[in-house]
Amino acid sequence: MAEAMRDRGWIDAVLDRIEPPPVSAWAYALRIWLAMMLALYAGFWLQLESASSAAVTVAILAQPRRGQALSKAAYRFLGTVIGFAVAILFTALFGQDRVELLVAFATWMGCCVFVANYLQGTKAYGAMLSGYTVAIIAINNIDAPQSVFESGIARVAAIMLGIVSITFINDALGAPYVFPDLSAGMGKARDTVRDFVRRAIRDGDPGPEDAADAMRLVAAPRDAIGVVATEFHDGENRAAGARSAVAALFASVAAARSFALAVSRSDDPQDLRARVLAGLDGDREALPDLVARLDALAASGGADPDAVLRHRRAIDILRQDRLAEDGIAALETGCEPLRDMRLPVHRDFPDALRNAARVVITVAISAALFVLSGWPATSAALLQVSAFAALASINPNPVAFATGALWGMPLAAICAGLVEFILLDGGQGFPLLAIAMAPVIVTACLLSLRPATASLGFILLVFFPVVLSPANPQPYNPESYINASVLFCVSGLILFLVIRIVLPTTNAQRRRWSLRAARADVIEALSGEPQEADERVNLDADRVVQFAGWAGTAGAVRRATLQHAFALAALDTAAAGAQSGLNRLAGIPAYDGGVREARSALRRAEAGPLREAGAALLAAAREAPAESRRIATRIVADLATASYVVEGQGRVLRRLKLWGTR
Repeated sequence: MAEAMRDRGWIDAVLDRIEPPPVSAWAYALRIWLAMMLALYAGFWLQLESASSAAVTVAILAQPRRGQALSKAAYRFLGTVIGFAVAILFTALFGQDRVELLVAFATWMGCCVFVANYLQGTKAYGAMLSGYTVAIIAINNIDAPQSVFESGIARVAAIMLGIVSITFINDALGAPYVFPDLSAGMGKARDTVRDFVRRAIRDGDPGPEDAADAMRLVAAPRDAIGVVATEFHDGENRAAGARSAVAALFASVAAARSFALAVSRSDDPQDLRARVLAGLDGDREALPDLVARLDALAASGGADPDAVLRHRRAIDILRQDRLAEDGIAALETGCEPLRDMRLPVHRDFPDALRNAARVVITVAISAALFVLSGWPATSAALLQVSAFAALASINPNPVAFATGALWGMPLAAICAGLVEFILLDGGQGFPLLAIAMAPVIVTACLLSLRPATASLGFILLVFFPVVLSPANPQPYNPESYINASVLFCVSGLILFLVIRIVLPTTNAQRRRWSLRAARADVIEALSGEPQEADERVNLDADRVVQFAGWAGTAGAVRRATLQHAFALAALDTAAAGAQSGLNRLAGIPAYDGGVREARSALRRAEAGPLREAGAALLAAAREAPAESRRIATRIVADLATASYVVEGQGRVLRRLKLWGTR
């Protein structure tokens, strides 16, 4: 009896851990199954050369949100057209020499992957797709170059059919929009940043880890911003509002930390903290009052740079909070925001180059192995390896994707065999085919929605119809099935080994490359190269967010490395902002001496001269035109910020060799 109770308790514990998929997940799986069946049936009816390609297109475009599918479809079509054109070109140039054609293809794949690493979201997918489309059209017909054009037209037709099918089903069944998730994400990010700012004002700087966590939440919705533009007639205004809000929230975190540091050095003699908190709580008079105080400081000529910094950052906090409110309001209503901002993404050249080189090496090794093996399906095998390698190159976690391919390909092959030879068992009716495919497609969709099994679900969803290769009539050829299954499993194994062995990239390498890029930007900013100061804030923020993901999970080492990354970002932003302001003051005679002194101080990057240059600009502002004083105070605040960074992180900056290099 006791043993039976124990067994029952174990079963209950297992059942408690099993979470049934929500209704939305089942609805998503139903939409994808219907879209794949619609594409397949239409392909049969139109007698396309490869009707199954239309169903595969639906599988690749499968996204739980309508806008995501539309955006991916647009770039899939564009990437296919570009790949088609390149395939025609390569066939015309190298059709008589297989080696030259393979070399040209490998080089093109490397270039596409390199470009894709500098893009984001569906744009990166489109760039990558234009690479392996050449394999689908040209390499797959390497023995019959005269068929390349017809094969390319057939592929474009199948992709168009797949796009139309998934778009129709999503519209007919009311697929959910991206907008609710984007709106919720932006609201959560705004609340988190406001809480961070209030803590910084009341209690001092919360530290780099809390700052990185807040910025990570701000960065999370960015991929959806471009998608929301496709969902509404006023989507461009909504996307612009979201971009403005993201930029404002990034700037709020930086301004709050700078304000907390400045106040800690003076104990807030003007009681600025209470005024800023009142402004954040809805006091609309707080911002004009702070602006008037700063104008009075600039006109008096007796202010010190630290006082200007405190007031300037207090104003920045409230202004960025207003801009975030305006941006989120534009996102919600579709009205035109006060501004539109670019959100540049940090990419490291060595990382992109290694990813491109890995794909080229993969293609070269695979081609050599398949040719030496004498495998009849060499071109098809090379196509699959190339596609796997390209998809892995733009995946945030290539190892997880390769692992999913390693296990997903045998699973797809087994499922295809069960459907073809057991469930269908010689049948030719389309309803039977649709019903037999349904369990595998639904299971793959549900797996793809779970982060832990997303790669496995994607591989199963895409390659199950590829291995099954439904046709009208279905040939039921065991030899063809076995060859295809072995081919795909070998391709998955090759990808897994390549990702693990060929040019693996570690987080330590990524941190080193990121710091090197940040160092180069700081040197450029200090030397006076032309800058887009506002965009520099967003680029530095994105770099810090990525760096935080590579810096481990906890401990003193993580805090120290994050502190160094934030210091470089603060110095870069301050120097770029100061240089931008100095360019605007350069034509005003009253500031000639102050501008020269400030530029010299920035090149030297020493705390004392930076503060002295700020004091000189304040002295000049008293005699200068009133409309120029606000520019001067912004420069002074940036110079003071730079002096704080140099003073507090001098040892790190010297180790990075920021001096003696200009």
